[in-house]
Amino acid sequence: MACNLTKGRSILCRSGIGGIKAIYIAQHDELTSYTAASGSVTDFDLGSGDDLYKYTLKRGTGSVTDTINASSENGSIFFTHSVNVKLHNLTAADQNEIKLLGQQRMVIFAELNQLNAAGKNVIVACGLDNGMELSAGTASSGAGLADAVGYDFTFESQEPNPMQTVADYTTLPFDNGAFTFNATVTS
Repeated sequence: MACNLTKGRSILCRSGIGGIKAIYIAQHDELTSYTAASGSVTDFDLGSGDDLYKYTLKRGTGSVTDTINASSENGSIFFTHSVNVKLHNLTAADQNEIKLLGQQRMVIFAELNQLNAAGKNVIVACGLDNGMELSAGTASSGAGLADAVGYDFTFESQEPNPMQTVADYTTLPFDNGAFTFNATVTS
């Protein structure tokens, strides 16, 4: 049978660090191909002029969740990828960009705070097959002087596979030669 178990798992060292440092967004319709094997993305290609858009996050303002959705009655399973981010301050430029995000399907790469064996941040890919969509969000002024002012929004996707790690990088995220895109846009 193709779904036989292949290994167990012992208790790992307490070295995990929660949260995400940044997200990188690609428009789903610009993803021309990707290769994933054993839960790891080893190649992804955007069109020659297509960019990744980086959103850098403050500590404690972003998370990624992968929820298993199964039905014993139907014999089916799928995975809900969810990325939640909070951005400080309210600006007209951000409002306009958020409106565009709401109109797109995206692939989101989340750069975790967790480090891999080489000491680099782990990156996970969400929405590779069906694309993530902006599913909820708020813009808030806060009430008190010390309250949060800014945006809080969530992207979701229903996928046939769990979120997948991205192959390790050398110096900068995505500097692996197998990843093809134009540039990483930060502002």
